[in-house]
Amino acid sequence: MTERFAAPPLASPLRWTSGDPAAAALVLQATARSVLERGHPELWPHETLTVAALAQDYPAEGWHIAWQGEQPVGCFVLMDPDPVFWAEKPAGEALYLHKLAVHPLAQGQELNRALLARAEQLTREADRRWLRLDTDVTRPKLQAIYTGFGFTAVDRQQVMGFEVFRYQKEV
Repeated sequence: MTERFAAPPLASPLRWTSGDPAAAALVLQATARSVLERGHPELWPHETLTVAALAQDYPAEGWHIAWQGEQPVGCFVLMDPDPVFWAEKPAGEALYLHKLAVHPLAQGQELNRALLARAEQLTREADRRWLRLDTDVTRPKLQAIYTGFGFTAVDRQQVMGFEVFRYQKEV
């Protein structure tokens, strides 16, 4: 069942927390359900979005959650290194962004830009030159969001059965 809440208007300030994979799982699960309900191909399999499953691939301290009031409205995870999608890159030169999501009931407020800006800020604070990410080649709307935010496409790779574009932004 989809959790329902009224998202405050965009003018409502975001509050940020980190290290909360349970809040991230709520946002990710709602986003994944919404994608399917709108008739799009599966974004992430539901079984990969439990707290236990997320803990297998992502460090708990890497999760960053945006809140409006008491509701988690967005999330992403930062990690270094990224041994799967950027295996050839050494640790310490970049942060790698995964699982960027905006809760469906908070979409339309340009929160994706706020999430990306926060990831960029954290990358600078960590003294890294690059913020890097990947996205499925079949997701042109996500690709447009990333390029619109200043990311440059690096290449197209086949990784673990997925075909992805890899992007980076110098921060």
